[in-house]
Amino acid sequence: MARAMFDYTKAVLSKVSFDVNLFCKELQKALKRLLPYEIEELKLWVDKLITQNPQLNQCLIYLNP
Repeated sequence: MARAMFDYTKAVLSKVSFDVNLFCKELQKALKRLLPYEIEELKLWVDKLITQNPQLNQCLIYLNP
């Protein structure tokens, strides 16, 4: 079940990656929902996504409090 939420989160973030504000909002929601080890995985995934979409770089503040 938890893995399904992680996969769903990645799918949503991929779909909204065109809009920085929307991406940041969805990222904040994901950080509230996911388990600690899933958040670590998400950080790695987001880093890869940011290499493709550098404008999302400003959302990293939510991953490194």
